[in-house]
Amino acid sequence: MQLSGAQILLECLKKEGVTHIFGYPGGAVLPIYDAIFDCKEIEHVLVRHEQGAAHMADGYARSSGKVGVCLATSGPGATNLVTGIATAYMDSIPIVAITGQVRTSAIGKDAFQEADITGITMPITKHNFLVKRVEDLAEAIAEAFYIARTGRPGPTLVDIPLDVSKAVTEFDPDDYPRLVSIPSYKPIGPHTRVPEMQLRKAAQLIAEAERPVLYVGGGAVASGAQAEVTALAEKTNILVTTTLMGKGAIDETHPLCIGMLGMHGTAYANHAVNNADLLIAIGARFDDRVTGNVDKFAVGARIIHIDIDPAEIGKVKTPDVPIVGDVKTVLTELLRHVKPRPWSAWNDTIMQWKKMFPLVYPNDGKLYAEYIIEQINVLFDYDAIMTTDVGQHQMWAAQYFKCRRPRQWITSGGLGTMGFGLPAAIGAQFANPNKRVVCLSGDGSFQMCNQELMTATVYRLPIITVVVNNKSLGMVRQWQEMFYDERYSAVDLEASPDLVKLAEAYGGVGMRVTQKEELLPALEKAKAVTDRPVVIDCVIPTSENVYPMIPSGQSIEEMMLRKDLEQLKASVHADSEDWSFSEEDRVLSQYIEVAKTVQSDDKES
Repeated sequence: MQLSGAQILLECLKKEGVTHIFGYPGGAVLPIYDAIFDCKEIEHVLVRHEQGAAHMADGYARSSGKVGVCLATSGPGATNLVTGIATAYMDSIPIVAITGQVRTSAIGKDAFQEADITGITMPITKHNFLVKRVEDLAEAIAEAFYIARTGRPGPTLVDIPLDVSKAVTEFDPDDYPRLVSIPSYKPIGPHTRVPEMQLRKAAQLIAEAERPVLYVGGGAVASGAQAEVTALAEKTNILVTTTLMGKGAIDETHPLCIGMLGMHGTAYANHAVNNADLLIAIGARFDDRVTGNVDKFAVGARIIHIDIDPAEIGKVKTPDVPIVGDVKTVLTELLRHVKPRPWSAWNDTIMQWKKMFPLVYPNDGKLYAEYIIEQINVLFDYDAIMTTDVGQHQMWAAQYFKCRRPRQWITSGGLGTMGFGLPAAIGAQFANPNKRVVCLSGDGSFQMCNQELMTATVYRLPIITVVVNNKSLGMVRQWQEMFYDERYSAVDLEASPDLVKLAEAYGGVGMRVTQKEELLPALEKAKAVTDRPVVIDCVIPTSENVYPMIPSGQSIEEMMLRKDLEQLKASVHADSEDWSFSEEDRVLSQYIEVAKTVQSDDKES
């Protein structure tokens, strides 16, 4: 049948199972939007800024595991996608960005709204395409989706000139490429064979180790390997620490989980890694926010490194046993080789560190971010999807928001993009219409992309945005306090809009919380709203900092703890000898009793 390039594009997207496109129209994509007018199978979501479109596609992908799609016109429309594409690239998120371009005859001639978007995005995409013939469009789309979702996932971009969108050619949707083969691209996948020798070496190291730790990153989430990570931890009784991107790779209420490591990770997780004799890195890349000073990171540990991307093996730390492969596949095979291990004295040592250096905050009647996050956990029974922006609130959430499952935690890790949270929440809500989505933001981050409240209102999305409002750019202020002699330069946000009125202006519900006792009623009221977005402006003390903290480029020896840690431990748990994580400790003690019955030679865990 005779179809235009725009119609071919939509037929290809339908073949890829796309149900939502997040986009904003403009001159170079008018033929595509004209075709969208007649397309019933794909819902187009009109955003209020192209950056929001990219973040929505990203949130959609992170929360569903599917490829997210965004669409923008040429020139400024395309360049407005760049921050969102870079965000997805740094965190290995599969999105396909479709951009309009000026006519092929005008490319390179500084035409109106022309930008070399393929050149601009080359460093932040797995691959990109400039389609100059309508006959090549279907193949480009098929390859873009294939590259985005296979191997180590990531964003791709397809740039379509106006005349290619309008051109007509013969196209049968049934001829859309079902199998894609690219000679120069042979990604590792779930069916790629895992070297038996490497598995045996890894199992041997695990058997010999006295102080092992599982260090799990976002690759385990991308691979869907929560069951395998949990099974390995339980079979070997090895405690698990996760990266910021690895949250949800194991149920964080599991007794073997010791939380996040790194710059703002738990002190006990960092001490465990620093004193380990074996570090089993699973889908993690030894990024600088985890390692700090690489020369002082886990210096006494042998390393098993499992990753789907060969480029990550040895990039930062040289492993003793490298295993290149899909995490789920590798762990499935590794579980056949490892032998059960009993609960160890090493685990007891880590648990003692957990008592010595707990996550704790003041219990003085004031409203604090940590309390807000804990109440969100409880109110939604640990089942909400949480997106965050970037800053202090993000680190508090990483510490206190407990993920029970993968794809429940959505944050900008590698790029650290302020403004990410709300549009990502919108994407997640479209991907998960039956789940509640909560965006935790800061008063600085929220003002980056708050125009997307209108998108949430138009599509009747019950997203709850909780703004941790300390009237400053909190993380920058914290660094200026600690490292720049309290010279607070350009961090004061006292002059900000009334967020309650702002929410109402966009058609949502606005609330303000200034007292601790006001929080739960506000959250319950927000939970009852099911047809529009809610913004809760939570005012907290400006001076609160995130602890623990390992200064950038430093090691655990320079870790900064709360100066009032001992005082807080006493005041928060004055009524109990077992003051640290009382409920978790109760569950843990029961688990230890079961674990100690495991016989390492002949009994399966």
